[in-house]
Amino acid sequence: MNIKGTRIVVEKSQKETFEFLSDLKNFEQLMPESIQKFEVEGDSFIFGLKGMPEIRLVLKAKTSYSNVTLGAASNKLDFQLVADIQSIDKDSSEVQLEFQGKFNAMMAMMVKKPLTSFIETLTDNLETI
Repeated sequence: MNIKGTRIVVEKSQKETFEFLSDLKNFEQLMPESIQKFEVEGDSFIFGLKGMPEIRLVLKAKTSYSNVTLGAASNKLDFQLVADIQSIDKDSSEVQLEFQGKFNAMMAMMVKKPLTSFIETLTDNLETI
């Protein structure tokens, strides 16, 4: 299951945007208003949204200035959140968030709408950093 967020323009250079997304504590600024828990531990963070189970994301990979990939800490759920960062000019960059998950059909049906909304919220909040 792939969910691609809207491509947005961030008023920061590609390097600044990459560094922002590489610093996991900054993800708290991107979270929905319904966030109830957010804790960074090393190269992972755990967050909880109202009415949802807590999720731990681990920094899986970074490609200097162009990509930050977070993945599930648990083997029970196999998914990644990928940020693709492209340079527009020295003061702005283009970012697209993509959720990539391997779920059975029943699970995919249940999580598609809330995950799509989550990606949209992250994208909207990223646009204003």
